[in-house]
Amino acid sequence: TPDFIPYVLQEAVDKAFYDELIPIAGTDGIAWSRKLAQKEGILTGISGGATFAVALQIAERAAPGSVILCMLPDTGERYLSSPLFEDVSEDMSEEEVALSNSTPGYRLT
Repeated sequence: TPDFIPYVLQEAVDKAFYDELIPIAGTDGIAWSRKLAQKEGILTGISGGATFAVALQIAERAAPGSVILCMLPDTGERYLSSPLFEDVSEDMSEEEVALSNSTPGYRLT
């Protein structure tokens, strides 16, 4: 339901189920989501990009040898008509068409 996340978030805040809250601007979540897709092939949503941004902040101040787990449980397909993909063309470029044609068993049509 649309009210699920606000409810869960409010419960977490009310019951202090966290060690630290780190705010991330929506534009940063979008930027990191795009970078993850472009550089790592990880298609995640805006909240996944924001989660990764927080993980990077924590990594910068963590002790050497620390292990940091960053979970990105959502995917980007729900955001295809959102600002996350507003700069991505619906049509493939010539390079993308050539790549698709080079893999006949896995061709996108």
